[in-house]
Amino acid sequence: MAYDLSLSTRYLGDLLKHEAGKTTMELIHIFLISEAKNHLRLKEKTVSEIAYELGFENSSYLQDYSKKQTGMKRTEFRNLLMN
Repeated sequence: MAYDLSLSTRYLGDLLKHEAGKTTMELIHIFLISEAKNHLRLKEKTVSEIAYELGFENSSYLQDYSKKQTGMKRTEFRNLLMN
């Protein structure tokens, strides 16, 4: 992405931190959880399919990742999204 904008990765990271108040990785994490929530709400795909599309090895990684980011257990996260 930085290359596409003709910026160094360091400079792009600094810009994101300044403008959004979050690091590049924090913004990526927010995006991934948001995408997972959106996909699960549609109920068209399984958690495994969504995990694979978002670049996770399997659904366990996505669920563990979501717990780390949201503080919710796997079942709480999935139940929240499925309701």
